Amino acid sequence: MSDTKASTWNLPWRGLGLSSNLDAADAPHPYRLLAEAPGLFDFVEYSAPLSLEETRAEASLFPEMWERRGDVPVLFHPVHLNLYGPELEPERALAALDAHARAVGSAWVGNDVGWWHSGGQPFPGYLYFTPPFTEAGLRDCAAHALHVQSHLSVPLALENPAVFARRGEMHVLDFMARLHARTGLPLLIDLGHLLSYQLAAGLPLDAGLADFPWDQVIELHLAGGVVTRREGRSHYVDDHTQPVREELFGLLEMLLPRCPALRAVTFEGDGHPLDVALLTLRRLRRLVPPGPRPVLSLPPVERPAPPLARESAPWALFESGYGVTPEHGGDDEGARAEQDFRLAVVAEVLDRDWPLSRLLLAGTRERLGAFCASREFRELFEGLGRSPGHAFAAWTRRRLREHPEEGIAAAVSFETFLPHAARAKPRAAPGPGEVGLAEDVSLGHFPVDLTELVFAARALRRHLTGRAWASEALEVSGLDALEQVARRPASGPWRFIVRRKGRGLEVLTAAPSVLDELAALERAPRSAREVPVQRLADAGVLGLLRWG
Repeated sequence: MSDTKASTWNLPWRGLGLSSNLDAADAPHPYRLLAEAPGLFDFVEYSAPLSLEETRAEASLFPEMWERRGDVPVLFHPVHLNLYGPELEPERALAALDAHARAVGSAWVGNDVGWWHSGGQPFPGYLYFTPPFTEAGLRDCAAHALHVQSHLSVPLALENPAVFARRGEMHVLDFMARLHARTGLPLLIDLGHLLSYQLAAGLPLDAGLADFPWDQVIELHLAGGVVTRREGRSHYVDDHTQPVREELFGLLEMLLPRCPALRAVTFEGDGHPLDVALLTLRRLRRLVPPGPRPVLSLPPVERPAPPLARESAPWALFESGYGVTPEHGGDDEGARAEQDFRLAVVAEVLDRDWPLSRLLLAGTRERLGAFCASREFRELFEGLGRSPGHAFAAWTRRRLREHPEEGIAAAVSFETFLPHAARAKPRAAPGPGEVGLAEDVSLGHFPVDLTELVFAARALRRHLTGRAWASEALEVSGLDALEQVARRPASGPWRFIVRRKGRGLEVLTAAPSVLDELAALERAPRSAREVPVQRLADAGVLGLLRWG
C-alpha cells in the first residue's frame, strides 16, 4: 500500500504532450523541439522502467527531463507494468512505481490493459498480449488494475489495448466501460488502438462511440500506424514511427468535445524526425490550444482488489500468439495476422545480434515459428533465460547438435564471438591535425574467413526485398544460396571490421591494404598527412575514422 493517500485526486490540465523514451539519441528530441518552436507542446510523457534509480541510470535524457520538469511537466507511462497476465505485479515493483511517479510529479500514470512481461522479460518489442474481451478477461483485468491502484498515491488511467484478433463477445469500448465500472478508475483512450479493434471486427470507425462514458476519459493518445489488407480483411499495426493516419485526426476532432474531464492529449511520435514532428504537433496545437484550465478533482478509488482467478487463460494466448497451438477464439485470420507481426518483431530483435545465423537457421516463417515454439523461447518468460538472443543461441546449439552443419556452425560461432571483438580498448583521442579510428569501431580476427557469407547475406536481402516490392511475395526459397555460401568458408585467419550500429553490431569487410591502414590507426592516431585518405575514401571507410 502507498503511504501517501490523498483525500482528493487533483488532476491539473496538462494540455498537448509529446512522448519520449528518454533516449537522447532517439528522434524526436523533445527539448530540441521546444527550442525550435517554444510553446509547441506543454508536457512530456515518457516510458521508462518502474524504478526511478534504474531510469536515472539508463535513460540518457533523464537529467534534462529532471532539470526541466518545473517548466515542462511530465507524465509517466510505465509500459513495464502488467495490467493483465497470470501473475500480479510484485509489491516492491509497485512501491518503486509510486515513488517514481511522486518524485517526478506525474499527476497520474497510465498504461495499456495488457500482459507486457513475464519471468522478468518483456515480450519482444514490448508487444503485449491483449486480454480476451470476455467476462473472464474482465475479471482478471479488474483484479490487476485494483491491485496496482491499491499501491499508488496517484490515479491509474486504463488504456484500451491494440487488437489483431477479435476474442470475446464484447466490443473494446464496452470492455473498457465495464472495466471502469468495476474499478472506478479513469480512462485513457488510444485512437489508433480503437481503429485496430474496429478493423478487426469489420466495423466503422464510429461504432460503439455513442454509449461510451467519455466523461471518464482523462487522456487521449494519437500515434502513427499502418493499415494492411489481405483476404478481404484490414489490420491496423500500431507503429509509432509511421505517419499518423488521417482518419485518426478526424476521430480526435470528433472526440475532443465529448471528453469534459480531458486533461491531456499525447502525440506518441517515437521515431519521427524533428521537422516531421513539428508538422504534426502544429496541427494538433490548433486542436488543443495553449492556456490554463481548471483543476479536475476526483474521489480516490479505494476498492479492494479481488483475487486473480486466471480464468481467461493468458498462457493459451501466448501459445496462440506465437503459433505454438491453433487459435481457439474463432478469429483465425486475426490470429494469423498477430502471429505474423510477432514473428516479424522477433526476427527484428534477433537480427541485431544474429543476422547471419537467423537467416541460416530461422530465415523462413516455419523455421522462425519453430524457434518461438521451442522450450528455449518459452523458458525465457518463465524466469529461466536472459534475453531473446541468449534463447536463440541455446536453440541454435541444440539444432546443430541434432543436425550438424560445419559451415553454419562457423557462422553461429562467429556471431557468438562478435560482441567480444567489438569491445574496443580505450584509445588516445587524435590531436589537432591527426586521424584515429572512431571510438565505436574495432578490428577483429576469426579463424575462418566468412567474407563471402557477410557479402552474400547483404546481397540476398537486397535482392529478395527488391523483388518482393514488385511481386508482393518474399521468395524465401532463395535463402538456399546463402546456405551454399555458408558451406564453403575460406581458410583463415580472417580480419574484419566491426562497429556499433543502433542497438546492434555491423560487420564490414575490406581489402588487406585498407585493413593494414585501419590497424595502424587503431594502435595510435597519426598525422592526417600520413594517411592515404583517398584510398580510404575509395574503400568507403572514411566514416570509420575520427579526426582531431
